[in-house]
Amino acid sequence: MKSWLTIVLLLAAAYGQGVAPSPQSIPVDQENARKAKTLLDQMVQALGGPAYLGIQDISREGRTYSFHLGQPNSVGTLFWQFYQYPDKDRYELTKKRDVIEIFNGDKSYEITFKGTHAQDPKELGDYLRRRRYALDYVIRGWLSEPGIALFYEGPTVAEQKSVEQVTLMNKRNEGVTLFIDGSTHLPVKKTFTWRDPTDKQRNVEDEVYDNYRPVQGVMTPFSVTRFYNGEMSNQRFLTAVSYNRGVSPSLFEASLPDKNPARH
Repeated sequence: MKSWLTIVLLLAAAYGQGVAPSPQSIPVDQENARKAKTLLDQMVQALGGPAYLGIQDISREGRTYSFHLGQPNSVGTLFWQFYQYPDKDRYELTKKRDVIEIFNGDKSYEITFKGTHAQDPKELGDYLRRRRYALDYVIRGWLSEPGIALFYEGPTVAEQKSVEQVTLMNKRNEGVTLFIDGSTHLPVKKTFTWRDPTDKQRNVEDEVYDNYRPVQGVMTPFSVTRFYNGEMSNQRFLTAVSYNRGVSPSLFEASLPDKNPARH
């Protein structure tokens, strides 16, 4: 059985050539994988265990700030979010809640006083990528998939906290690393990399979780910060959160105007 250092070198060599290795081809140290699984189980229990795993919908309120090249480019926008696991999202923006963004599966819409139109393809692509690597989906989706590989990468420091580092790799050759607080067992940070299909550049996205509070038996981060290639890209502060309110499916419905009304 090859050591974890050998596995890391194999991964680094493969990624350095621009080719993601197949999880089935990586010799996994069983003891290392068991350590990673134990830490992930502790993290799920710290988040709320059955209460966390039983989340079907989430309602959030707060303020979001966007950044460009690490500098804020807005004074912040009020938002209301309604989420239904695993792939439905609705955002109502501004104090009047008159700008609405809907994501349903692989479709997205923006609704304003001008009407309904399809979301910008790049914005949709960015959202779909973040959703695929979302902490909630990684924990509840990836971990239940066949062929998932787990790697314990040892203790380190993240966001000035002592953490344990665990990497997951699925059968689609996608990897995500979680930094888990050594004391509370709560996730502190998540990071993943992806290669742009156009310019072939490797990009790194991080998400940092802070200010945890218990809500309906679920430990909830009221502060979430995103980074893109090392620079802050978004920061959200929540003021209210609730779970399993029975969000109506109609909130995620939208349709584009008929471009040929004469047919009717």
